[in-house]
Amino acid sequence: MTNPAPSILPGLRFRQRFPLLALILERFVLSLLLLFAVSILIFGGLEALPGDFATTYLGQSATPQAVANIRQDLGLNRPVTTRYVEWLGNAVQGDFGTSWASKNSVSEQIGKRLGNSLFLAGFAAIISVPLAVGLGMLSVHFRNRLPDKIINVISLAAISLPEFFIGYLLILFFAVKFGMATFPATVYDSMGFVERLKAIALPTATLVLVVLAHMMRMTRAAILSVMSSAYMETAELKGIGAFRAIVKHAAPNALAPIINVIALNLAYLVVGVVVVEVVFVYPGMGQYMVDAVTVRDMPVVQACGLIFAAVYIFLNMTADILAIIANPRLRHPR
Repeated sequence: MTNPAPSILPGLRFRQRFPLLALILERFVLSLLLLFAVSILIFGGLEALPGDFATTYLGQSATPQAVANIRQDLGLNRPVTTRYVEWLGNAVQGDFGTSWASKNSVSEQIGKRLGNSLFLAGFAAIISVPLAVGLGMLSVHFRNRLPDKIINVISLAAISLPEFFIGYLLILFFAVKFGMATFPATVYDSMGFVERLKAIALPTATLVLVVLAHMMRMTRAAILSVMSSAYMETAELKGIGAFRAIVKHAAPNALAPIINVIALNLAYLVVGVVVVEVVFVYPGMGQYMVDAVTVRDMPVVQACGLIFAAVYIFLNMTADILAIIANPRLRHPR
């Protein structure tokens, strides 16, 4: 007599009993696989670039023997796969090696620079997120009227301009012509909190203008989509004020797409801060990476690229998970 075949696979049973946990674990595993693929692209892409640190460091007058000696000292004559496995294993433990140019620990340098970048991106997020959601609600409330049109025109103008151009305009008017802001946006460890805020005023304003329009327009579109629902018409027939209906009923039900677009823009704030840091000479991760690229300092470039990718993937994963939690149809898919 044979045992009856199991009616359901263990993995499928786990998904049926804990659907939310299964979706979160699925997103987490996919994010790890994506980060692994990105690490291969970063390492392989930098290896495929013509030239290397030795020739850049020694210049055009370098002899072949001198270039070969530096390549041997740096271990560049070993197989690519060996160096990749060693680099990834150390990176997982938080060790990104030593800078070829400065001979300093890359992890220590990134620790200082990453804090500056997160401070700038975080302060821009604190201003831009509530402002974008508020303007989106106002735009819906005054739909097709003058305030809505003004908000849309300004947002379209902000979307159309690249961040470096917005940054240079702000420098020209607020730092050069009127002397109201500081440039370059230099910060250092002994600087007070208020002084630091003054120093990052212009780069923060640039980042806010860049991400504000996108978040505001997506918030407006998500709330307008909900406003056409039958229950919103019922709420209005019950005599609830228009703005109260938007805040109390429409906005909570449009939360999933709003969270998604906010998380994506927060990811852009951290990753897209590279251009803004270079424009304002801000001592963050972006400036550090650009300086390293000019001298082909590969350990620094690889570390910055991997960290930027990890932050971007983590915020996208967080957006997915929050969207699942906020949307019952995603929590209980048929």
